[in-house]
Amino acid sequence: MKAHEMKKSILIVDDEKAARYGMRMALEKDGYDVLEAGDSFSAFEMIKAENPPLVFLDVNMPRVSGIQVLEEINCLSNPPMVVIVTAYGSERIAVDAMKKGAYDYVSKPFEIDELRLIAKNIFEKHSLQEENARLRLEIDRLESMGEIIGKSRGVRDVYNRIEKVGPSDVTVLIQGESGSGKELVAKEIHKKSTRRDNSMVIMNCAALPETLIESELFGHEKGAFTGAAERRLGKFELADQGTIFLDEVGDMSPNTQAKVLRILQEQSFERLGGTETLHVDVRLISATHKDLLREIKEGRFREDLYYRLKVVEILLPPLRDRREDIILLTEKFIPFYAAKHKKSVKSISKETAKVFMRYNWPGNIRQLQNEIESAIVMASGETLETDDFSDEIKNANPNSGTFGNIDYSLPFRDAKRIAVESFERDYVSRKLKENNGNISKAAEELGMHRQSLQQKIKELNMKKECDIDEK
Repeated sequence: MKAHEMKKSILIVDDEKAARYGMRMALEKDGYDVLEAGDSFSAFEMIKAENPPLVFLDVNMPRVSGIQVLEEINCLSNPPMVVIVTAYGSERIAVDAMKKGAYDYVSKPFEIDELRLIAKNIFEKHSLQEENARLRLEIDRLESMGEIIGKSRGVRDVYNRIEKVGPSDVTVLIQGESGSGKELVAKEIHKKSTRRDNSMVIMNCAALPETLIESELFGHEKGAFTGAAERRLGKFELADQGTIFLDEVGDMSPNTQAKVLRILQEQSFERLGGTETLHVDVRLISATHKDLLREIKEGRFREDLYYRLKVVEILLPPLRDRREDIILLTEKFIPFYAAKHKKSVKSISKETAKVFMRYNWPGNIRQLQNEIESAIVMASGETLETDDFSDEIKNANPNSGTFGNIDYSLPFRDAKRIAVESFERDYVSRKLKENNGNISKAAEELGMHRQSLQQKIKELNMKKECDIDEK
């Protein structure tokens, strides 16, 4: 039995053996595993031992009444659903029992089909509750892993790789476009590592001129160069016993690359202007938006360093390839920036959501984040409209054809997939709009089965941007 499948057992509690027999024969026909108890004490012990999801409990029990058993059941951490069985004319007692937590009641004599229907409905309800709880946990895990937000397939793949690689000590190379969240991935890897209680030091190799990068990475001694008035510890030294994250590692000079390779091989280096060999124990995570294989081919990056850096590689998808995350990210950013700037903004309009879903977001998550913060600062109401955003967003034509917005820098397969998805989104959206959101009518005009259209809407994550009438 899988972890999320529910145990289909029922406990019948009744002091009359004949009554238990009749109920058991009826319920076993539907495939239930039926347990029996003839008194309150054995009933409660069986509940604790077997944990059946459903209990049929006779209210008129010797010594300890069914109501008392019900009260004890409700004190359990994971109580079963209880259906009270009463004599005809004792409905008031049954109603009182329901106020005390019983799910339902049946009166003797009852129809066998009534008993079976109650059991069927309860197990369906219980199964749905368990599945919803399981899915909620899964969605929570997928939607937000630390600061990483998303539920698309690409982000799920990233989550899984982080989970696997985090506890190890191997080097990791994160590849992705600027603004796609590479630093957040590095931070999550560090949080899941055995080094999480020690420092994570971050260095952007593209943010400093070449002459300063080596000083920043390896430190320098006093007088090592003009302006070196005192000893300075480098990033690798500061990251000892922890993690160092080198962002935009593809921008390092060949000379710096050689020194980083030495640290990976020997875990040792010298400060600039120094002769003492220093030993460090660091884990290296690096990231780049460049195609390092092309850089190697063109002689700008060391092949031996490349393979040292990418023992494990994580490819971070651009935002245009994870469109189902766009509105989810937007919903996360709005309350954060609204609180930061003390504004009353709560959401974006449906029209703006459509524009967001069609726009290609060349600056990825960072661009989305900046656009939302800027719009919130400028907004005057509780809903962000398209006019609150930059001209680049405002001028993005939401009705542009499928092929008017292709990124020709993409490989053919990726560009084709995005174009097809854009066409499907535009075509389905138009038909739904023409039919006032009526799925059945739109499906008929599209030449699709209603269920196929519902599945397509789910695949394209369009429910939030369309007024859908489930007819």
